[in-house]
Amino acid sequence: MTTTEQQIELDLIAKLGDLKYTYRSDIRDRTTLEANFRAKFEALNRVHLTDSEFQRLLDGIITPDVYGAAQRLRNINSFERDDGTPLNYTLVNIRDWCKNDFEVVQPVAYEH
Repeated sequence: MTTTEQQIELDLIAKLGDLKYTYRSDIRDRTTLEANFRAKFEALNRVHLTDSEFQRLLDGIITPDVYGAAQRLRNINSFERDDGTPLNYTLVNIRDWCKNDFEVVQPVAYEH
């Protein structure tokens, strides 16, 4: 019996669901993925970003460097806002881990 890639994905999604991840079938492309991330980021950090600030944030955090990405997840980060003020932010709730929401999506086509 051959297991298809799609079946492996579905099995993984089911397993993550057992671990309290929320499956987001509505996120199927880059636009909805980024909109979801933006909403989660702004809620976590209690901030509203301009479109240019959000683009700079994405440019700064999307990286093939696994070590750098892991560092950003674990630390308080900073970047300069459009008005010149610093914004200190986190990508996850590092103070109270149990308050994080964990979501899973099927692979999303994403071109840089």
